[in-house]
Amino acid sequence: MTPATKVLDKARITYQLHRYEHDPQAESYGGEAADKLGLDPRQVFKTLLASTEAGELLVAIVPVGGQLDLKLLAKAAGAKKTAMADPAAAQRSTGYLLGGISPLGQKKALRTFIDDSARQWPQLFVSGGRRGLEIELQPEDLARQTRATFAAIGRSD
Repeated sequence: MTPATKVLDKARITYQLHRYEHDPQAESYGGEAADKLGLDPRQVFKTLLASTEAGELLVAIVPVGGQLDLKLLAKAAGAKKTAMADPAAAQRSTGYLLGGISPLGQKKALRTFIDDSARQWPQLFVSGGRRGLEIELQPEDLARQTRATFAAIGRSD
């Protein structure tokens, strides 16, 4: 399995794995997961990395049916501003490849923020640590395992 599933197993968190055949030509990894699994894109969450003006990496978890609002993330993190992290830095820090970055089981513990829209769902879906693998779990379990804060950091498309 992946580092993400190992973390959940060790913590004895209830979750379900969902696999699908990843298409390398897909425009959006999260959108592809929602489409192929027949899910509401507001219930499938993507894991993005941003950096503060001080160079701190942050994890932002937002619905694939929307976007990360960098100003709102900065406010939630108590930073002046944030920008999307360099892809190579994101991969180095998490240990995952882009398109398969899971919020769980990352190499380095980073401050993590989950869009508060996640609380409306009894279960949500996040990357399982590789393209074509999604983990279904309760939002509170995700927050507990990542030591995340719920905050309004997303905006609808």
